[in-house]
Amino acid sequence: MPADAPGYEERDPIRKDDSWKTFDEIMNLARAKDVDMVLLGGDLFHDNKPSRKSMFQVMRSLRKNCLGMKPCELEFLSDAHEVFQSAFPHVNYEDPDMNISIPVFSIHGNHDDPSGDGHYCSLDLLQVAGLVNYFGLVPEADNIQVKPVLLQKGRTKLALYGLSNVRDERLFRTFRDHHVTFFRPTQQASDFFNLLTVHQNHHAHTATSYLPENVLPDWMNFVVWGHEHECKIDPYKNPETGFHVLQPGSSVATSLIPAEAVQKHVAILSITGQDFECEPIALKTVRPFVQKDIVLQQIPAFKKLQNMKENRPQITKLLIQQVDEMIEQANQDWLALQDVPEEEIQDEDWPLPLIRLKVEYSAADGGNFDVENPQRFSNRFVGKVANINDVVSFYRKKTTTRESLKHLRKEMVWTWLKVSNRTRKRRSRPG
Repeated sequence: MPADAPGYEERDPIRKDDSWKTFDEIMNLARAKDVDMVLLGGDLFHDNKPSRKSMFQVMRSLRKNCLGMKPCELEFLSDAHEVFQSAFPHVNYEDPDMNISIPVFSIHGNHDDPSGDGHYCSLDLLQVAGLVNYFGLVPEADNIQVKPVLLQKGRTKLALYGLSNVRDERLFRTFRDHHVTFFRPTQQASDFFNLLTVHQNHHAHTATSYLPENVLPDWMNFVVWGHEHECKIDPYKNPETGFHVLQPGSSVATSLIPAEAVQKHVAILSITGQDFECEPIALKTVRPFVQKDIVLQQIPAFKKLQNMKENRPQITKLLIQQVDEMIEQANQDWLALQDVPEEEIQDEDWPLPLIRLKVEYSAADGGNFDVENPQRFSNRFVGKVANINDVVSFYRKKTTTRESLKHLRKEMVWTWLKVSNRTRKRRSRPG
């Protein structure tokens, strides 16, 4: 169960191949581990209209790892017309003209959603080519019907539900109005392990711009949460609903924030009856990323410089030391994941790391931290890091000044007076 975004930063001269290399690693793992199927939680592509190179690399990996003479042991129990909306409405491994060893099932995300004439997306192309089983499409966002893909292997039965991305506020409203229906198998429903994959905001950015876990059916056994980039590979149990939730996260860092610095993983979910086991696997091709926050006022070496005139050279020197330490840490983190000793790794195989040093440079009264232009500082690390323009980010602590407080009090008093005057006028009107 990976989450991926081939095509991210493909115009960057250093990072252009990162996303498809990691996608290829994921598909190689699926074949090496002899999995029964691959589940994608949306955003297979970073762009709505992926480049030819992105499409080529994804199709290449899928064909190399998913096609073969090994028979697929999954028995398809659903009515294909109910769960696949395609020119070829059947599961790909039952196509007599194709040999599929590892089927891939995917919903769409917010990056690769349908659009334009015909309302097609990149997954439609892969489905027509027989490489992906695209399910979980939402034709009507105001009346959503979620029907499962029913699969069986031996005595284990799986009901696979998919809910492709819908604009968060609209989906919230549809759930609130009780216009979302989850269909259950008509026979022996209690025998199925119910697994849902979604692609929505997991946390409340605003009151309605997310999907709360507790609105999902409590008879679900497991939920795979796409869209969020932080890797939370250990499933946790929702105490209210009872189901377990897994958030695979993105397979490459798409923003230089702490959540993206968490080690990237995929997971193998083994299901037997109503029980499951989750095996996390760290990805080795991911470009290492180290993020750090510092407050200059709290570090003695910097603090003693704040009252010194023309202290920029000394501050810059100390910040360079900080970044050099982060680069060394990133290199060691990457090395720890590799299967070969350091002396056998060629220089060209060492990836340049992603580094982000966030610096709060507010000084005490009368003091000053004279920091360098962030891009000029970052360019010092050409040849050492992958993000040569934004290694450092400077910011000051936000404070409310006395003048702004006075202004705020005046505004509050003025507003209170206007409201009071309107109230008096209403009360003084003749009945």
